[in-house]
Amino acid sequence: MSQRLSSPPEKVNDRDGSVLVRIPAGEFGMGSETGFPAERPVHRVTLGSYWIGKHLVTNYQYKQFVTSANHRVPFLDDPRVAIDNWDAQRRTYPAGRAQHPVVLVSWHDAIAYCTWAGGRLPTEAEWEYAARGGLEGKLYPWGNEIDPSRANYDNRRGTTPVGSYAPNDYGLYDVAGNVWEWVADWYDPKYYQASPPANPRGPGHGGATRVLRGGAWLLFPQFCRVAYRFREGPDFRFNLIGFRLAMSL
Repeated sequence: MSQRLSSPPEKVNDRDGSVLVRIPAGEFGMGSETGFPAERPVHRVTLGSYWIGKHLVTNYQYKQFVTSANHRVPFLDDPRVAIDNWDAQRRTYPAGRAQHPVVLVSWHDAIAYCTWAGGRLPTEAEWEYAARGGLEGKLYPWGNEIDPSRANYDNRRGTTPVGSYAPNDYGLYDVAGNVWEWVADWYDPKYYQASPPANPRGPGHGGATRVLRGGAWLLFPQFCRVAYRFREGPDFRFNLIGFRLAMSL
């Protein structure tokens, strides 16, 4: 069974300053029988222990990577995302948004950051297990009812600084709402029908899309459900999408 911890162990990653929470090994029911077909069937999954970011990766952290690795800055020539675009000349994030989650990053950008930071993206199963926080079978990280005091969703105001809402029972922030989170897996709507029971890593080969989890600030509550599976092409970027770091033990 999944475990609930009052004070999960933490560590700080020296490379980027991420605070990582150690998720205990355990078993949980992945998916939802009341959601969309891609969330079915609910199946038992066993995972070993791993580390995952307490917070989403922020603009401040991503700036370190951009500078160190000479990576492209988050920028999209689209008036809808102007507030989130970085200054391409100064190669820095918008003023006052250091602690907002970095957005306008593709799956490839997220992979490059995680590699630079000495980690990786979480698998889809790792993400859902951690996001549930030990609450078996619930719709949201805190229970079965949506709660606007617990997440940033269904608004047009944009992202909020990481940690603006209460964490789940594993100490993770923003696992519902704020921004979608890239995970490692390729997306297959039928994967749960044949998923291995231990440490699943998604399809061995991909179609055209990677998995996104958690919902985002602009979207309705149903997309913030802990079992909801979204997808986009690995080159896709928008101001609804970010990520968090994971590390193996």
